[in-house]
Amino acid sequence: MNNTDHKAALEVELPRLSTGNIGLDDILGGGLDANRLYLCEGRPGTGKTTLGMQFLLEGGRQGERTLYVALSESPAELRLVAQRHGWSLDTVEILELVSEDVLDPERELTVLHPAEMELSETTRLVLDKVAALDPARVVIDSLSELRLLAQGSLRYRRQILALKHFFSNRQCTVILLDDHSSKEDDLQLHSIAHGVIALEQLAVDYGAQRRRLRVLKMRGVDFRGGYHDFSIKKGGLDVYPRLIAAEHHTHFLATPTPSGNMELDKLLGGGLERGTNALLIGAAGVGKSSLAITYALAATNRGEKAAVFAFDESQATLQTRTQALGMELAPALDAGLLTIRQVDPAELSPGEFTSLVRRSVEVDGARVIVIDSLNGYLNAMPDGRFLVLQMHELLSYLGQQGVTTIMVLAQHGLVGPIETPLDISYLSDAVIMLRYFEHAGRVRRALSVVKKRSGAHEHAIREFKLSGQGLTVGPPLTAFSGIFSGTPHYTGDDMRLLQSDGDASF
Repeated sequence: MNNTDHKAALEVELPRLSTGNIGLDDILGGGLDANRLYLCEGRPGTGKTTLGMQFLLEGGRQGERTLYVALSESPAELRLVAQRHGWSLDTVEILELVSEDVLDPERELTVLHPAEMELSETTRLVLDKVAALDPARVVIDSLSELRLLAQGSLRYRRQILALKHFFSNRQCTVILLDDHSSKEDDLQLHSIAHGVIALEQLAVDYGAQRRRLRVLKMRGVDFRGGYHDFSIKKGGLDVYPRLIAAEHHTHFLATPTPSGNMELDKLLGGGLERGTNALLIGAAGVGKSSLAITYALAATNRGEKAAVFAFDESQATLQTRTQALGMELAPALDAGLLTIRQVDPAELSPGEFTSLVRRSVEVDGARVIVIDSLNGYLNAMPDGRFLVLQMHELLSYLGQQGVTTIMVLAQHGLVGPIETPLDISYLSDAVIMLRYFEHAGRVRRALSVVKKRSGAHEHAIREFKLSGQGLTVGPPLTAFSGIFSGTPHYTGDDMRLLQSDGDASF
């Protein structure tokens, strides 16, 4: 073989097998290498059995013969689990090895040793079944029973090596499930396996438990490292690959996206451009959510799609409030142009939220995304230190997709010095600050643009009000004092202020 032929042979890509899980295949760069032995480890309840079933069912869909070796569960238990996921195990052959006599720890288990060429009864049953069925995929659940029967680390390692050698000669892809029942971490399996996937289950102080997985090892594969959130739902594991913004880019024109209010667009120097984001920051009740929804409605009026992720209020409350402001959401909802997703931070992991946003963009075609609010998103994070990192990736992704993103952040306090729960302003392309101010015994509202990366903007402060006619933005106000102290005070002419028209303000 000359050098050219040798190089071409090296460049031949080995066939990849789908795990039956789209998210996990994405993390693995397309799936698993065929005819290799893999380890899936995790404590009981993390989802190993479900993942193993998905792997075998995918093989059945591909017309492959599959085998499930059950050392810890009966076929009836496995079929019940499958039934509750809406699956049928008709394409999966189940070998049960849970009889009392086979699992008796007093019985000596001999292993396939090169010098002896002897097989234990348990190993012989497995290998005989494999030889008769000739499956392309095998799942062995679980290794804790084999570890018990081996009664020693040396025999146990030899047992696994013998299984690996046998299966490699049979053109078979095997997943071993291990439930971490041993007192010490069994790292010897890691060196034997071609790849290792670890599943974890985390208990938080309040709310649903969180699950995540990590690929510890995958020989010769440029997999996506780090932790990835997942959940177990009817239909199997929903895996949410960690978002890497650099992998996603769409060509788009950075045209302005009007808000539907000319004065507000003038304050922003013509409006927000596509692919940028804006942070609306202010005290509770100042009008941040109402301002954010105007961008979503303006997009639907242009025939574009918008998605609102509401952490702090229900869809019914949002519709009632906007209706009182003269903004009807029902027509856009009925036309499929507007989607409102109520998010419960106690039940949703950050990875699942990112997946929902991606689906809104890539599947539903949303061009405007509203996140209301970041305070609720912060509460969804098991560790708030990583919120800014995750938001950086999410905002970078949305920007590269040409999506206009509106974020709401509530500050602590109503009057006087106001604190911000987190500093995310440096990630924002535009920052719009909303404030209360007092004049003539009345509490009024003002807004100003304190930052806009993509171009010029007004530096003035404008009063605004919310009424039955929606959002009204007044002319620039110059006679203010105490802006940076947290309590703006207007000292100018009353004629510059918005006049009451008899409608109730909100």
